[in-house]
Amino acid sequence: MKNIFIAILLAGFCSLSGQDFKAYQFYDKKGKEVKTDKLMKELAEYDVVFFGENHNSSINHWLQLKVTEGLFQKKNGQIILGAEMFERDNQAQLTQYLEGKFDAKTFKDSARLWNNYATDYKPLVDFAKNKKVNFIATNIPRRYASQTAKEGLESLNKLSDKEKAYIAQLPIKVTLDTPGYQEMKAMMGDHAEGTKVMNFILAQATKDATMAESILKSMQAGKTFIHYNGNYHSKEFGGIYWYIKQKNPNLKMAVISVFESEDPELKVPAKDYIPTDFNLIIPADMTKTF
Repeated sequence: MKNIFIAILLAGFCSLSGQDFKAYQFYDKKGKEVKTDKLMKELAEYDVVFFGENHNSSINHWLQLKVTEGLFQKKNGQIILGAEMFERDNQAQLTQYLEGKFDAKTFKDSARLWNNYATDYKPLVDFAKNKKVNFIATNIPRRYASQTAKEGLESLNKLSDKEKAYIAQLPIKVTLDTPGYQEMKAMMGDHAEGTKVMNFILAQATKDATMAESILKSMQAGKTFIHYNGNYHSKEFGGIYWYIKQKNPNLKMAVISVFESEDPELKVPAKDYIPTDFNLIIPADMTKTF
């Protein structure tokens, strides 16, 4: 009886240990699996890399750090970092922290940091600080995006020259032909007020255009600019990617998009899957940071 019990325990253990718990899988645009070493090698050839994220995905943020570390090595330190999560008018505070003139508390008290900064973005900022890599605050100050959502794009013309310096050069071109914007309009529903819907899209456009301009202004020859942003800001080659393409169609840019999957093997999703250059599939039940 004792031997039978041990045999059952061993069988159960072997079954569990034989199960492969996949935390992530990268695919190229053709649906072929991409190993991380090949991913690093390919990304190093680009001028700009957009690493899309689900803001609360722990594995997404960990991979951003690991890919950044890998690219730093592959490019012999020739990289620049930038992120949606930092706004242009906080660049001075971010730079002072990177240069060691601000400690962590002073930086936190003086900049508008996201609530998940400590867990999700501080590792990237500290990597830049330790390696002396430039980190660019690319986004429009949220008060101007909020103003656009309420009062429309024309309201930005009333701002002072100092305030306008934190926004992409006006007028900002907005078209529903931009990938993602038509989807945003559909998501808000036909019942939503026309002006309200359009102002919401205009606010999104001010963010995308400003981040695009920030990247273009901060690029340096021979360096790869890695930009971290919500998946929606670069999915389907829209958003920031689209705005950069309007200004400089010759730049070599790569988009890493992220998708969640219920499949334990993390195969390419059968529906709602529009791939970009590289596509990160993560478990739908992956630990969330908030």
